[in-house]
Amino acid sequence: MEYLCRNFLKLEVNSVSSVHTKPSVKSIVKDFKQLTKVGLSISVVFTSVTGYLLGAETIDYTTIILLALGGYLMVGASNAFNQVIEKDIDAVMQRTKNRPLPSGRMSTTVALTIATLFTIAGITILYIIDPKCALFGAISIFLYTSAYTPLKAVTPLAVFVGAIPGAIPFMLGWVAATGKFGIEAGFLFMIQFFWQFPHFWAIGWLQFEEYNKAGLHMLPMDKKDKGAVVQIIFYTCIMILMSIAPVLKVTGDLYIYPLTAVIILLLGLLMLYYAIQLYKTEKNTDARKLMLASVFYITIVPIIYVVDKFLH
Repeated sequence: MEYLCRNFLKLEVNSVSSVHTKPSVKSIVKDFKQLTKVGLSISVVFTSVTGYLLGAETIDYTTIILLALGGYLMVGASNAFNQVIEKDIDAVMQRTKNRPLPSGRMSTTVALTIATLFTIAGITILYIIDPKCALFGAISIFLYTSAYTPLKAVTPLAVFVGAIPGAIPFMLGWVAATGKFGIEAGFLFMIQFFWQFPHFWAIGWLQFEEYNKAGLHMLPMDKKDKGAVVQIIFYTCIMILMSIAPVLKVTGDLYIYPLTAVIILLLGLLMLYYAIQLYKTEKNTDARKLMLASVFYITIVPIIYVVDKFLH
């Protein structure tokens, strides 16, 4: 009788345990969102759509929907591939160790399947808009996963490589609207390209110890010092110049009013102010302010460009 009771209790405990360990729909959705970085994907979609609005003579809402969906799938695929490749690295860092793969909540096979399906679907949808969009989408995924991700463990130059796919969305919207890559799309690309250096180096400053522990090189010369901040200041200045250049009418059909240029200049100077503060103090609090200012900049500047266009 005692033997039966013990086995009954053991069976009951195992049953309860299996109920608790079975993933809920909510947790599966949460893991999917973490794998594809929904927040980042949505911000890329936003940038792409503003690029489309800048280039479009007449707005085609079908194209906007396809661009948004294709852009989301493109970024989601890149992030999923990235987390597959960096599963062991993510397990080392406090910030990332609870992601679906290093925590064991999702298998590598499932993540690779999602990434592959997203890649195929995203490129196909972008191809429907324009073959050039599909090409840029494919280049973005390839560079992010096959160059930027592995290079992070080798050299600080990885940030330069990663800035290329990171700068494609703004430009992609213009190409989707016009069907061509010209000086206008090139300038939109350069704005977002140079913006990424102060943004990601601010993050690299904040997470330096974590990245260093994981063997990732995310600051210039691998040093958390004034030399790194000098480069942040330099690239912030280049970003500002690129952002206001359209006022000089040297960027083809992309033109902004002088008042718009002044507003964008002030926003850029806000970033520059925090970069200079970081140079003076070398404190994480100022790096965080710079990072937040950079997010605000890349969110509001495209909106300002679009508003300016519709005031012409």
